[in-house]
Amino acid sequence: MIKIEQLSKQFATTLAVNDLSLHIEKGELFSFLGPNGAGKTTTIKMMVGLMTPSDGRVTMGGFDVEKEPQKAKSIIGYVPDAAFLYQHLTGLELLMMVGQLYSMDTKTIQQEQDMLSERLFMREWLGDRISGYSQGMKQRLAFASAFLHLPEILIIDEPMVGLDPKTARIIKDMLKERSQSGITVFISTHNLNVAEELSDRIAIINRGKLLGLGTVDSFQAVSGEKENLEERFLKIVDEEEQSDGSYTSH
Repeated sequence: MIKIEQLSKQFATTLAVNDLSLHIEKGELFSFLGPNGAGKTTTIKMMVGLMTPSDGRVTMGGFDVEKEPQKAKSIIGYVPDAAFLYQHLTGLELLMMVGQLYSMDTKTIQQEQDMLSERLFMREWLGDRISGYSQGMKQRLAFASAFLHLPEILIIDEPMVGLDPKTARIIKDMLKERSQSGITVFISTHNLNVAEELSDRIAIINRGKLLGLGTVDSFQAVSGEKENLEERFLKIVDEEEQSDGSYTSH
């Protein structure tokens, strides 16, 4: 469903993403882990067509993001790490606009909007202007906007930013439900507990390079020691920074 093939991105003297290749299957819930500056957000921006690769390519559901951008974007729901929302619109107006951008009919927009507003406890403030929303309210609206058009692929950069524990639980449940229904979910996160709880597979990158790829169990088992994901993640990143090598778990 998602194919990233020998993807690289060069900024002046910095190679932010270095020959990255990943294949994520339909219905897989996949977590993308790495320290600050590892290349996660740069990778995601190339995946959703906001940035052009220096080399390599990304295909979404068989559509090349560079060659067929409209077809690729039509099947993607995207929640960035800092969502841009039109401040002078109400939440209802924003969701209607998003639905119309994806050529949804008014009845379907209203049905999905009603379901999402109820599930995310948004109904009482959706009629207010976005400029008055808290960070958590904006994040819930960003998720509703991404879910609204029933995308085949969800790409989420730092999903739990600004969310209270109750809403974070709801979002995690919704992501698992969508994955189980066949939607491919790609999450970039610093929250290793979220990755450990949700993921079918995990990739670890640092300095733009893939260091590890596998299930949570495979990362825990590879050292022969009883380690949680956080301990294994820190060890892999530290080893790479000391040796400039690579590691892969299957």
